[in-house]
Amino acid sequence: MSQGVLIAYGVRDDGLREIVAVQVADTESEATYHELFADLKARGLSGVQLVASDAHPGLKAAIARHFQGASWQRCQVHFDRDLLSAVAYKHRKQLAADLKEIWTTATLPSALAAAARVAGSWRDTHPRIADAIDEQCEECLSVLHFPAGHRLFLRTNDALERFNQEIKRRTRVVRIFPNEESCLRLVSALCVETSEEWMTNRRFLDMDALREMLETKREEAPKLAAVS
Repeated sequence: MSQGVLIAYGVRDDGLREIVAVQVADTESEATYHELFADLKARGLSGVQLVASDAHPGLKAAIARHFQGASWQRCQVHFDRDLLSAVAYKHRKQLAADLKEIWTTATLPSALAAAARVAGSWRDTHPRIADAIDEQCEECLSVLHFPAGHRLFLRTNDALERFNQEIKRRTRVVRIFPNEESCLRLVSALCVETSEEWMTNRRFLDMDALREMLETKREEAPKLAAVS
């Protein structure tokens, strides 16, 4: 029976990355992600500010359920791939350049304005592309609410995608695992190896910048007063 492996990594308070969950699952669904996130929270995960992922409906629903108040960043690379695969090859270079214009804009208002221009330029020839940009692009721009130095690293979940490719390469040699436990042992060993490598590298993110941003938001939040 074919099964999948769910993997999650997080950025710690010290700015280092760490793989925090690995789980074998029969299907990729809201229920399996619910189980994964519930286990993470039971083990003490808290303070999540942003979750980056693709737009799998079950994953989105589980994120909304377990991480209320956290921002969701739709992976820009996955969004690009979805749109580029929907146009003829001769149009892909232009569409890729147009999407890059949106992603490299520094503020949310200017990014949304760029998205509106791009959608307008594709409206007559590719209305479905234009609709997707109009309706879904903002989901890919949550990183613009975070420190500028974080955005390049949080705009996609490419780091996890690259790691998944390495897992596929290593498990392809085995081809068929005798049971779930043997699969989990191999994948977990690879996760530990990669996580330890990340932990000995330089900081992934400057978390001081995030703390300063959050403190500024708290200070700028409107104060409520009770008047009798």
